[in-house]
Amino acid sequence: MEEQQTEYASGNEMAAIAVRQIGYDVMGYYPITPSTQIAEKLDLMRAEGETDLTMIAAEGEHSAAGICYGAAVGGGRVFNATSANGLLYALEQFPVQSGTRYPMVMNVACRTVSGPLSIKADHSDLMYLLNTGWLIFFAHTVQEVYDFNLIALRLAEEVRLPAVVAFDGFFTSHQKCRCFRFANDEAVKAFIGPKKDPYPFFDFEHPITVGSYMNEPDIMQNKYQLHLAMEKARTGLPECFSAYQTLSGRQYAECEGYQWEDAEMILLLLGSTYDTATVAVERMRRQGKKVGVVTLNVLRPFPAKAVYEFCRHAACILVADRQDSYGAGGGNLSLEVRAAMQKYRSTAKIKSLVYGLGGMDFFVEDAVRIMEDALCDDGRDFYYYGIYAGEKEAENKGPFFAPLTAERTKLGIVNVTKLKKGIEAGGLNLNATTAMPKRIAAGHGACPGCGIPVNLNLLLRGIEDPVVLLFQTGCGMIVTTPYPKTSFKVPYLHNLFQNGAATLSGLAELCYRKQQQGEIPAGDIVFIMVSGDGGMDIGMGSALATAIRGHRLLLFEYDNGGYMNTGYQLSYSTPKGAKSATSHVGKAQSGKSFFHKDMPQIMAASNIPYVATVAESHPVDFMRKAVKAAEYAKGYGTAYVKALSACPLNWNDAPASERSVIEAAVNSCYFPLYEVEQGKTSITYDPDAYGKKIPVLDWLSMMGRTKHLQQSKYQDIVQELQAEVDRRFRCLRAKSEHPYL
Repeated sequence: MEEQQTEYASGNEMAAIAVRQIGYDVMGYYPITPSTQIAEKLDLMRAEGETDLTMIAAEGEHSAAGICYGAAVGGGRVFNATSANGLLYALEQFPVQSGTRYPMVMNVACRTVSGPLSIKADHSDLMYLLNTGWLIFFAHTVQEVYDFNLIALRLAEEVRLPAVVAFDGFFTSHQKCRCFRFANDEAVKAFIGPKKDPYPFFDFEHPITVGSYMNEPDIMQNKYQLHLAMEKARTGLPECFSAYQTLSGRQYAECEGYQWEDAEMILLLLGSTYDTATVAVERMRRQGKKVGVVTLNVLRPFPAKAVYEFCRHAACILVADRQDSYGAGGGNLSLEVRAAMQKYRSTAKIKSLVYGLGGMDFFVEDAVRIMEDALCDDGRDFYYYGIYAGEKEAENKGPFFAPLTAERTKLGIVNVTKLKKGIEAGGLNLNATTAMPKRIAAGHGACPGCGIPVNLNLLLRGIEDPVVLLFQTGCGMIVTTPYPKTSFKVPYLHNLFQNGAATLSGLAELCYRKQQQGEIPAGDIVFIMVSGDGGMDIGMGSALATAIRGHRLLLFEYDNGGYMNTGYQLSYSTPKGAKSATSHVGKAQSGKSFFHKDMPQIMAASNIPYVATVAESHPVDFMRKAVKAAEYAKGYGTAYVKALSACPLNWNDAPASERSVIEAAVNSCYFPLYEVEQGKTSITYDPDAYGKKIPVLDWLSMMGRTKHLQQSKYQDIVQELQAEVDRRFRCLRAKSEHPYL
């Protein structure tokens, strides 16, 4: 056995330790709860010089998978980590990786697939991978997360297939326990062996083509070869497990069980609830009931024979799935166990249940109860465990507020004039807008000082027409819609980060169609998408395509400079040099390494009729632009408005000071206030003209996330950022002074 040392760590942390010891080349990633901690831990290691892993923050999981594939084709050792809808977003890339036979390892911290949105654990994401041609390991303990990451890579490179190491989100990914890891990184590298690339991509003397177009019968042969590779993995697994036992002293097999040898009834399930079930088995054994529990360490290749060997003596098998294959009479684990037992002519009665969806707690008492039910044979073949009847009276409760009809919002507080070369919003003042009923109720769960509700209320304060809101996933959505309550007094819809604008365009076009057909009353409606928390990274493609198509709607971005709803990882909108959970500051790294994205200019380049930037420090300017944007959205096409939005928790500043922090960003020209109306740029506030221009460092020094930039060793970063801010503002000034730009 090789020397080992103890770690008190979580599953995510042990995964990161395994990645560091293996010495991967590239990680393409996108933050998503609950897998994000892996990237965060690795970035911290990188900042401290503990690893030279190249980490590429993609703008979405689909691109992250593409980054990984490209690096794998180039002959690198490649790693990724994801969860839930992130996995589904990248799904089409996974058969590409396996079909062209390039190994890599991806960790999946299993989580509920929405909608509705939930970030808690179940196995509904993982089961989508069953037909992608990837090896799939399932770790039910933190120790196994570490061990299976090593075993998976060795097997993946041996059979030339990519591999997944899955484990329960939050239960295994976040809970800490005492684990063992190899003290010497060289022992890890020796176990995995050197990387072998039979067809080097960068061999220019022997160039190869990867991913050819295929028809029959070639595609049939390709898929058959993938099948053969999976079968090779089946025969190679025992050797991998045996070699690892010699190295570590820890013994693994395709399946494992507790008190299964003489059990009359076996509970078969995946993940962390296996350990809960072992305690239930002990309790029932003391009562003289012959029960046992079995779990699978490997899902692909599916260990059908091992499942049969573990369960063949039982009269009853209860398969518990933490997901459902809707309409099939059981989850995927249940269906495959049934097929395996039938293949080997088992006469056991097999029952299926679905439990623990959305991270619903599963206690020892629950395990006892479902095994008791299975023993008594109540006649049920498939059922859900843990469901409850809704409250009938709750359905009959009236609205908590009067609906905000057009009559209540048409107050005449603004005079909109349509000019030949634009729209003018006159007569707007702060006092008059206080009469506007708020579309968002006072109750929400935002942090003290959060800029999101402030910006939303300013946006809507001068818009007198009825509004329909769509929120992309983010803090703004999460803090306002915790079921069964909502903060919204107007029609509201949610969709995921990457698809909000497209969804709203479909909704708007349907509305206009129904208005033409007389099914919906005629009249102006302002359709508004609200995005933030990095939503214009992963959602930029959808937003730009919507803008180019010219749908009549308003895209509103609250820019808080990071993925705040997942704990502040770097976004493309994060300032250069800022520290975040994926851009740490250390001896080998100095915060975010590239400049913030200029989304207003990107949108302006799509030639939409109206683009504007706004800030709560200039409320009248904010509301005037919001009114103009709404007018353009009603009758001309897509409008885009961006607000700088404070996040005290992650900016690490005082909630009471946020307005002054926002104002400093404006006065430093990091966040200039301007509009692009029908292609013509106009600066609406020039700090130079008021003698308020300040260096960018003055603004950066007000926030904990960038306070370190005051140190002399970071002066190059500050100078680069100042030069870029000045360059961008000079461009704006030149456009503003030009008659056509």
